[in-house]
Amino acid sequence: MGLIIFYWLAVAVLFIVGLIQVIIRSSRNQPVKPGLILIIISVIMIVIGAGACAIILSNLSIGR
Repeated sequence: MGLIIFYWLAVAVLFIVGLIQVIIRSSRNQPVKPGLILIIISVIMIVIGAGACAIILSNLSIGR
């Protein structure tokens, strides 16, 4: 259970840090690529985590 909370906490932190970087760097006319990469990574982690949660909650067998 603790690992799941850590995973979703990491997703939230990556998203928030990426969003803050994009806002600050765009206001200073600096490249925003590092912030966008963090946001993309967090979105991929959300998709993977939501899929894993859906499989766990629906009791599906992947091996069948």
